[in-house]
Amino acid sequence: MSLKIDEPVVSCQWLKDHLEEDTLVILDVTIPKVTSNKSSLAKKEVIKNALFFDLKNQFSDQNSKYPNTVLSPEAFEFEVQKLGINKNSCIVVYDDLGIYSSPRAWWLFQLMGFTNVAVLNGGLPEWISLNFPILDFYRKSKVYGNFKANYQPEKIQFTKSVLSNITKNDFLVLDARSKERFFAEVPEPRADVKGGHIPSSNSLPYSELILEGKLKSKAALETIFTQSNPEEKPLVFSCGTGITAAILALGASIASYSKTAIYDGSWTEWGSTKNLPIIS
Repeated sequence: MSLKIDEPVVSCQWLKDHLEEDTLVILDVTIPKVTSNKSSLAKKEVIKNALFFDLKNQFSDQNSKYPNTVLSPEAFEFEVQKLGINKNSCIVVYDDLGIYSSPRAWWLFQLMGFTNVAVLNGGLPEWISLNFPILDFYRKSKVYGNFKANYQPEKIQFTKSVLSNITKNDFLVLDARSKERFFAEVPEPRADVKGGHIPSSNSLPYSELILEGKLKSKAALETIFTQSNPEEKPLVFSCGTGITAAILALGASIASYSKTAIYDGSWTEWGSTKNLPIIS
């Protein structure tokens, strides 16, 4: 019988207890922070049985002018099958920074209609602090899986719809970047991207959802989203390139929000596209 996950996050103890389950797939989704000069992949330590989920290369559209652009369902399905993942797999994703890039992989699977997936709360730092099994190499899949994508278009938004929403006001855009970037008080990490934010969007830095490398409690997240969205509108999340927007999507899911989406181009597309309105 396939292992099932009922919540968007699991604890390190849960993962340790199920480490040898046949249908369990552990994915390391680590990427360096865009604002960091150091690679978090140096001197690599890996949770036992983990595969590497290459978010920047295999799982982003390399033909797009913007970073981290979502793959087509067909391309995503092919790359996931290459990892040996099946329709009955149970997936746990994690990263080296606790909660940073792993929610992006969680959201990608949700976008592709696969829900038996969760983020490891606290990630590798929490796992290591508990002295749970660590290796210095990834597991390699020897067979292709039978994973099938079932694309859910309501979970993603694009520039045209975000632009029209400024007047329609059908949903609320929450921006996961720091308040300093939101208000253009500091320059964007990418030189060709303007500072500021999308008109009618609100600032909700992803860091406000995290405490000591783990997501805050369900009650705390519910309070955060209630305060950020008092009119209870559908939510669209943006950030620099779509990575930390997924942290907001994860937090909103825990807080029982169902009508959510991510703006695929995020601020990198908006802030580098001519003739789009910007508030700074």
